[in-house]
Parts: sequence; structure tokens; C-alpha cells
Amino acid sequence: MITKLTDRAINEGQPATIEEALELDKLYSTDELAAAADKIRIKWCGDKIHTCSIVNARSGRCSEDCKWCAQAGRHNTGVKEYEYIPHDEVMRSFATNKKYGSGCFSMVTSGRKVGPHEMANFCRTYKELTKEGGIELCASMGLLSREQLQQLWDAGVRKYHCNLESSRSHFEKLCTTHTIEDKLQTIRTAKDMGFSICCGGIIGMGESLRDRLELAAMAREAGAESIPVNILQPIKGTPLENVEPISEEEITRSVALMRFIAPKCTLHFAGGRARLSRETTSKILRGGMNGALIGDMLTTVGNNVEDDLNMFESIGYKK
Repeated sequence: MITKLTDRAINEGQPATIEEALELDKLYSTDELAAAADKIRIKWCGDKIHTCSIVNARSGRCSEDCKWCAQAGRHNTGVKEYEYIPHDEVMRSFATNKKYGSGCFSMVTSGRKVGPHEMANFCRTYKELTKEGGIELCASMGLLSREQLQQLWDAGVRKYHCNLESSRSHFEKLCTTHTIEDKLQTIRTAKDMGFSICCGGIIGMGESLRDRLELAAMAREAGAESIPVNILQPIKGTPLENVEPISEEEITRSVALMRFIAPKCTLHFAGGRARLSRETTSKILRGGMNGALIGDMLTTVGNNVEDDLNMFESIGYKK
């Protein structure tokens, strides 16, 4: 079965169905799944590692109730709070990540959406980043209107990020203040306007493997070119602070099966990978994953960038 589905993905670009991927999980070892997923990755994505970097442009005081998030105002996490990151700090972060060869740079804001005054400030900064050039610009600013997305486009932003987080059924258990459909509406509008789409989610929030595969399928069907995969880092003060971390083997298998579901998409390591061993990280990057968020994350410290770049090169990736 694995040979048939691998050949079909390679020769036709046809994704596996959820049921087919679940059957693969029952029948094959982790090494077999990772090896097959890597063949699909090589066919459609080659050996270029897709890197991106972010800056936390507005932190804390979020009105939403997402159970995993340190920035939700109703959770007592001690996260730093500010309305707008200083312009010079964004420019320094951009320059540093450009030096390291990051392919994409994004400002990420807490909250449901961005107000008119804040959007004007963010767009002024994006216009300066556009003048600097050399990195694709992305924004992750919540549930935006067409008018707001147009402001970002006019400022030089060409990618929009909006995570779906989990399957429809599991998301309802994690957040009550907005829905998957709210997210998909923003994604559809952004895609219709010409933005490339980045949307993925978080694994390890008590969901099933089926939920993870449904997330990947939903992101692919929404037109995502990139699917970031975050690994939950339970944060003290959030409702998920005591969730048992999923194993490295389960993460490896999940990523490999997500490659079968989304054969042509970039699968991106995002938050949470700092807890993985180098051996597991390398195995996942040769087992379906072909991208990585480098540098610091939103509310947690990331891996050392130079160590990451050396690791990517050592396992055969090119920048």
C-alpha cells in the first residue's frame, strides 16, 4: 500500500485521503513512513530548505479565549504586553534575519484583528521593509477585512498567515470566541487578492491523528502553499498547561503522514521544536518536512540560528 500511495503522490501529485493515511499509520514503521514521505518531498519540493522568521509586533491583552495561547487576556501567564513594537526593533530584526538568509519575514500581532491606527503604523514599517528588499514579506494579523488586506498589499506584503490550528471538531473544544469559518473567510479573501497563503496549526493539544490529518487537508484545500506545524509547548497559566507532551516518534509519524496528505506544500517546522533531539529533528526534516521557522518564536525562545543552518546543511539541504 505504501508503495502505491507514494508512487501516486510522486507521479500524479495526488494526495492520500484521510482514511488511506490512517491505514498507513496502522501498517508501517516510523522509518518506512519517513522514507516514503521524503521521496514525495524531494519530488515536489527539492532540497531547498524554506526558512522564515517572525517578530512579535503586538503582544498580550488578546480578547480571544484560545486555550493554548499565552497572550489571551483571560489567562494569567505573565506574558509581556505592548501595543506596537518599536519601528527600529523591527528593522534590526529584519536585518539580522536577512543576514542569515531567511526567505520570509513576518510581523505577528496578538488579538482578533488590527485597528485602523495600528494598521497604519504597521504598514509604514512594511513600506520601509519593502525598500530594504531581499526577503518576502508576510503578515499574521488575525481576521482582517479586504480593505485591511489591501493596505498590507499596497505596503509590499505578499504572503498572509492565518493558522487554522486544528480540525473543525477539535478547534471547537479549544476556542469559543471565533470559528474555523472566520479564519477561512480571511484566507479566502487574501487568496483571492493574490496573497500566497500560509496556514497550519498546533499538534499536541489533545487531538487525534485524524484531527492532525484533517488540519493538513483543510489547509491544502484552502490553498496553502505553506503549512506550519507547531508542537505545543504547555505554558503555565493556560488551560493546556498540564497537557502531556506528545512523543518524538508520534511527531515524526504525524509529519510523514501529513506529507502524504499535502504532497506539494511546504511543511514548516514552527514553534516547539526546541524540545526535540537533534536526531529527531534531522529525521523529520528527511521525513516530509522541508521548512523551518528560525530565530525566536512569539512568546518562547527558538533555536540558535547558526546551529540550525549548520544542521540543515549537514543533512543535505540548501538555502
